[in-house]
Amino acid sequence: MMLKNRDFLKLLDYTPEEISYLLDLSAELKAKKKAGIPHRLCEGKNVALIFEKTSTRTRCSFEVAARDLGMGTTYLDPKGSQIGRKESIADTARVLSGIFDGIEYRGYGQSIVEELASYASVPVWNGLTDEFHPTQILADFLTLRERFGSLEGVNFVYMGDARFNMGNSLMVGCAKMGMSFTACAPEKYFPDPALVAICREIAEQTGGSIRLTEDVPSAASGADVIYTDIWVSMGEPAEVWEERLADLSPYQVNSEVMALTSDRAVFMHCLPSYHNRDTEIGMEMCERFGRDSMEVTDEVFESERSVVFAEAENRMHTIKAVMAATLGGAE
Repeated sequence: MMLKNRDFLKLLDYTPEEISYLLDLSAELKAKKKAGIPHRLCEGKNVALIFEKTSTRTRCSFEVAARDLGMGTTYLDPKGSQIGRKESIADTARVLSGIFDGIEYRGYGQSIVEELASYASVPVWNGLTDEFHPTQILADFLTLRERFGSLEGVNFVYMGDARFNMGNSLMVGCAKMGMSFTACAPEKYFPDPALVAICREIAEQTGGSIRLTEDVPSAASGADVIYTDIWVSMGEPAEVWEERLADLSPYQVNSEVMALTSDRAVFMHCLPSYHNRDTEIGMEMCERFGRDSMEVTDEVFESERSVVFAEAENRMHTIKAVMAATLGGAE
């Protein structure tokens, strides 16, 4: 399949067939990696990694994937780029396009990465914005294919704040791939109605479904996947915790929730997670609110049903596939 010179900004831009191709390529490259078979498909190319928001998994995944493909990387941290400050997004895109063969952006508004791509003459990849996180969804779906053999018929439930990148992207991904998607949260945390309408139209064509509910037992009953994310995102003030805890505590993933799911059900999380007190923020918030965990209990996070570290590894394999395909290395 020809994806050379395509941007990877959101899954709405890709067909189900193209997403399946990227998952197939991810599995192929992962198998080669595990077997020690070199796959330097993009030898001699160089990519820029713009991180206005720092990350462990995304940075490591892009750097290792690029290196495996034979490429060099230049990491631009929040202070290492003048994008939007001394240099416009349009100018940055054109400058970097003359130096690099591809550009990754991880930061804030989706409009930034879209504008970057509109002016760049090389592929641009979305490493995360406030609205979408497409590389994470590829990793999640590769993990589910490895676990279930297929995405067909998967009953997928997202619990918690579904208004932003993870809720949005999982809903889009499930709609594209014909899966049943349920967002389970208080109504004010439901995804944007306009995006819900788009996803329902897509799901009608693919055999999927989109459901929004506040009822935890109804959502979890028979679910094949229970997915959650942290309740407060990077950059939000600590005061937000009080409101989120009050609203979202009934939607914590715990053993009672998992007991309602199907026999094959897995727990998923994009990480990082406040499942215990072993981080500075986790300790601070747990002590402040008298809790041992936040969005998921440690019992569930560490259980045999948890596939969170398989997801984390698959970030690298799926990102590698995206870069190889869009740079023409997988032709």
